[in-house]
Amino acid sequence: MSNECLELFKNYLESTKKCSKNTLDAYLRDVNQFITYCSLNGAKSIETINDNFIVKYIDYLTFIGKSNATKTRVMASLHSYFNFLKTNGTISVDPTKDIKGPKTTRKIPDILDSNEIMQLLSQPHGNDYKSIRDKAMIELLYATGIKVSELIELTINDVNLQIGIIHTHNSKHERIVPIYPAANKHLSEYCTIARPVLVQNNDEEHLFTNMNGQPMSRQGFWKIIKHYADRAGIKKDITPHTLRHSFAAHLLENGAQLKDIKDMLGHSDISSTQIYAQLVKNKYVQSYAKFHPLAK
Repeated sequence: MSNECLELFKNYLESTKKCSKNTLDAYLRDVNQFITYCSLNGAKSIETINDNFIVKYIDYLTFIGKSNATKTRVMASLHSYFNFLKTNGTISVDPTKDIKGPKTTRKIPDILDSNEIMQLLSQPHGNDYKSIRDKAMIELLYATGIKVSELIELTINDVNLQIGIIHTHNSKHERIVPIYPAANKHLSEYCTIARPVLVQNNDEEHLFTNMNGQPMSRQGFWKIIKHYADRAGIKKDITPHTLRHSFAAHLLENGAQLKDIKDMLGHSDISSTQIYAQLVKNKYVQSYAKFHPLAK
């Protein structure tokens, strides 16, 4: 089957839907894997793919052990793809029209408690350039609750150290997030001491780079978090997103309004933020059951 349709779909996602790079990559990967499956199973062209192919592919994903969340994402990708093809007249019938993905129960995220956060934040403590950089990155992530993709895309112009804020922006959201004083101090040290040494190219705008002065990657920062979590003796399987979850849960625990947390996280819908209310509620219920003398 021709790649022309996939290329048109890519252009549509980039120009009209203005998807983030991660979303774009996921959609294209899902569709490409499905098209490959269909080709191997008798589909001669995009027009010959019907709802039977969709159902069998979802069954195949179940057989190879894919989660309901993955299958739901795949269905969303395929629905978007075939709806696009029907709209532009490439196909006459959308094969995904009457097919729904599996129901999923949203998993309550893991968070670090306040002691674990302090243990993690205390790990980068040297005066070398790497430690100064790592300290600033981890402090900033917990201080603001931004995504790791937003962290590594920050530019030097997105930071205002004087008033303690960062400016995040992508194709869909733009927001100003405050930085608590300690994080602002460590970020300032990085910008004045470490970054000028790490970044030799005056045209490099990214705030954080690797030790070679190249923009920091998601994988690179993931390894940094894992390294310091291990060094802190934290047994939970944490990721950079764990700090975002912890940021939101700790704000809620300390009295912040859900709508304010929504704005700080950049959620478009408050339903995405309400998972943290459930998390905090569960924590209090567990504490009550464990410590109240008459609840045992």
